[in-house]
Amino acid sequence: MNEYEESRRAFLAKLGLAVGTFTIGGQKISARVLNSKTDFPLTAEQQELMNRYEQWMDDFIPVIKAFRANQNDALAKKQIAELSEVAESWRPQLTEFMKDENFARYYMTATERMTKEIW
Repeated sequence: MNEYEESRRAFLAKLGLAVGTFTIGGQKISARVLNSKTDFPLTAEQQELMNRYEQWMDDFIPVIKAFRANQNDALAKKQIAELSEVAESWRPQLTEFMKDENFARYYMTATERMTKEIW
């Protein structure tokens, strides 16, 4: 298992979700994540996916917060499932883009924001 996969699994475990719930994985990332996404130039297609992902995070963060506050919240559970399906639809494109080290680092840097806001 590579460093990216380990980080992704740890993140999902922190959220209290099953590992397969919103598996949007990639191939590799070998360096630590930096704080500035501008350090990692993306293609227009990669940027389009990241714009969708960041909007998805904006929707996902309050749902996770609601779920963490009340794990019996049926609406939060339903929204997590729906948002997970959206993320799953990106898997083929994301998997391909994660082969690009700039994209992988950008993705991890963007994901840091969600981690910080949830914890």
